[in-house]
Amino acid sequence: MAWLQLKIESAKADAERIEEALELVGAGAIMMEDAADQPLFEPPLGTTPLWDATRLVALFTIDSDMEAILEFLNEHLEGGLPSHRVEILEDQVWERAWMDHYHPMCFGDRLWVVPSWTPPPQPNAINLLLDPGLAFGTGTHATTALCMEWLDGLDLQDQIVVDYGCGSGILAIAALLLGAKHAYCVDLDPQALLASKDNAARNHVADKMTVCFPDAMPDIKAGVVVANILAGPLAELAPVLARLCEANGDLAISGIIDSQVEDLKTAYAPWVIFDKLNTKDENWCRLSGKRLNTNA
Repeated sequence: MAWLQLKIESAKADAERIEEALELVGAGAIMMEDAADQPLFEPPLGTTPLWDATRLVALFTIDSDMEAILEFLNEHLEGGLPSHRVEILEDQVWERAWMDHYHPMCFGDRLWVVPSWTPPPQPNAINLLLDPGLAFGTGTHATTALCMEWLDGLDLQDQIVVDYGCGSGILAIAALLLGAKHAYCVDLDPQALLASKDNAARNHVADKMTVCFPDAMPDIKAGVVVANILAGPLAELAPVLARLCEANGDLAISGIIDSQVEDLKTAYAPWVIFDKLNTKDENWCRLSGKRLNTNA
């Protein structure tokens, strides 16, 4: 199978912002490499070393709309999209090379996300084994982390959960491991639904998960609804997500930045009262709150 490979030249200061944007547009794998043959010496503890001239290499499925991807990146990156090139990559599986850089992560008080090829650091914790494959959602992005921490803080025992825009299924699987009765994974991307199924099976919760495209979503009421996508779709989906959430149920949206918060509050105002805003990594945000007891 062939893939589309996007290479972007970046300064060190911009590399992480570009990586976050690539995750948001569905890159299945992202790697950073030295663009100028610069040696890196042992970094201080807790820091991530980057080269002054960093090249980001992102992998997309061959049917991806690269024109739309480039347009989004150009509009959402400060200063526009840097020098870049797109290539077709034949029959290679280098997306697995990033495994060396993906390590176990803790969210909240109970929940760990552990790469499927790594032993859990705390075997008695709630360990979510994850192999994201070509679907967005590993826990490394700030918005995924915000949603994971939110789920960890809820009482999910016997709840029905909807993960709208499920990506790898990480949020739905986390909810099930935390006690939810059933989870619905909804996504437009067939690769995301496949990854969600595979990861659910890996975590022995496949029998409690339903995966479907949006137009096949059953008319149910869930106690918990979460959507980690983009601001535009979140605004359009406000009545859909509100309809899926039962009265007094919990609803969270993320994948947004601080400048988009007020517009989204307005979009959801007929249905949801949001709690205080939660942020991570400066400007990534999560809005969470309660579904109003209304027929609106």
